[in-house]
Amino acid sequence: MSSVLFDVPGPRARLRHRLYAVIGTLVLVAAIGFVIYRFAESGQFEGRKWSWLEYKNIQLTLIDALLNTLKAFGLGAVFALLFGAIFAAGQLSDHKVVRVPSMVVVELFRAVPLVVLIFVFHYGVSLGSPLYSVVLGLTLYNGSVLAEVFRAGVLSLPRGQREAAYAVGMRKTQVMRHVLLPQAVRAMLPAIISQLVVLLKDTALGFLITYDELLDFARDIGSQFQFGRPLVPVTIVVAAVYISMCLLLTWLATYLEKRSRRDKKVVVLEKNPAEDVVAAAV
Repeated sequence: MSSVLFDVPGPRARLRHRLYAVIGTLVLVAAIGFVIYRFAESGQFEGRKWSWLEYKNIQLTLIDALLNTLKAFGLGAVFALLFGAIFAAGQLSDHKVVRVPSMVVVELFRAVPLVVLIFVFHYGVSLGSPLYSVVLGLTLYNGSVLAEVFRAGVLSLPRGQREAAYAVGMRKTQVMRHVLLPQAVRAMLPAIISQLVVLLKDTALGFLITYDELLDFARDIGSQFQFGRPLVPVTIVVAAVYISMCLLLTWLATYLEKRSRRDKKVVVLEKNPAEDVVAAAV
């Protein structure tokens, strides 16, 4: 018999769960329908408020805003991953002079709100281009969170991985770089992708310092009187773009996870059967 953590639902419980699912679905559909009805009643679906999509210059501006969002996301993601890996290794160091400053840096930038970091770098430090302030803020905040993710992933690995690497003569830096971190990244891949999704959405804070990204585009077009101030239609389009990008990241995470599992199966199948015989004899 298979052991479970809870009682297997009986016929009445299954019927009750189906009823809850139907009721929840109906409530969700009703809420969406009410929102659509209110949009239609307030004239948000009028042709005039969607006519801005027909202009080539506005389409090109939307593409530029999308590219700027992707640029900030790409740079922020790369630097945040590097920052997280370096400071995760620093927190796991045996040397207190390295471990303590790394912990202080991670806890400091993880506690400060991202919008405060962006304001400090743009208005206080005056880095010049708003892109630098956005990327630096994204790097420090999300990199600190990723450092904790990497550290937790390394600590969750079996102790034998580390001991086996030391047994073949590897130094601690090599063990961390070639053995522990790669495995930690695979183990914590869902958490890493989730944080990258957060980083992608946080690029929208760039509009507060006039960085030309998607939300800044929505604000500019949404305030145009010649199109009837189409703030809601522009917001719907921009939200659809963000949702599409987040779904692509989720698909990438699923693909990488499946590929990692497939690679593990290949390694197991290619293992020499004689090793099991020797281990049993010993």
